[in-house]
Amino acid sequence: MMIKRAVKDSLAQLDYWLYRTGIRKCNIQTYSIDETIDTLISSEKSMIRFGDGEITMIRGRSLKLQQVSPEIAEGLKRILGYTYEDIMITIPEIFGDLRIYRKESRQFWKDHLLFSRRVYEKYCNPEKKYYNTSVSRFYYALSDEEKKNCDRWVRKIREIWKDRDIVIVEGERTHNGVGNDLFDTAGSIERIIGPASDAYVKRNEILECCKKHTKDKLFLVSLGVTAKFLVEDLYKAGYRALDIGNLDMEYEWYLHKAAGKEPVKKHSVVGKEANEQAGFQQYLQEITAVVK
Repeated sequence: MMIKRAVKDSLAQLDYWLYRTGIRKCNIQTYSIDETIDTLISSEKSMIRFGDGEITMIRGRSLKLQQVSPEIAEGLKRILGYTYEDIMITIPEIFGDLRIYRKESRQFWKDHLLFSRRVYEKYCNPEKKYYNTSVSRFYYALSDEEKKNCDRWVRKIREIWKDRDIVIVEGERTHNGVGNDLFDTAGSIERIIGPASDAYVKRNEILECCKKHTKDKLFLVSLGVTAKFLVEDLYKAGYRALDIGNLDMEYEWYLHKAAGKEPVKKHSVVGKEANEQAGFQQYLQEITAVVK
């Protein structure tokens, strides 16, 4: 196993070197984290984020919390192609110098590109510049030098929903903003709770719950792969929706200056009784619908 890993890492390093030296060409470009946040603040655009998980599903492989299907894979390919002008599509900033990441993350992305670069090259729109997925992954994976920007990024991120009435669509374990001040700038908070895993089969039911809200609400969707499709559905129905992924978890790590991927206690709280015992009464009051 160790020999196999060493060979893979060496091949990934060679692949990375070939592109960094220009021997092989890759024209995919991404905006910076600041540029991505600034666009979210200054516009009414929606956002769909792609990370390594979505690319893995395009390659036909399932994730821990979502089984792949041809419908999901084909849908992700289509969305990655940047069809809508007013939906920001984000991808990882991995096509240039990886020194912006911590050592472990640099190797992770090199390995990822070894197997997945062709997916980006095949399905990304060559006429588009993509936004930055690290808008919601702004802490753990980055180098210490890049982390110096975190305070500024956090202040700006909280401006996105300042004084806005927001609807958070999330899994039953997620608890976005519970126990921290991530959404304290919002005018009000309501929540729609979906399944913790394989939420895609409930996509239409969740959408109908969302559409009971007025179109002035800002939707923040944190529901794995299903979020990509739900944001698209909401956008087509006239709403603004942002796929925020694991933003809250990243924020927790930032607040605690975590050295590694620490577990977040609230993720183990499931059910009304457990939430009451945890003191999450406000969270329970914000829930307007539950889809199981």
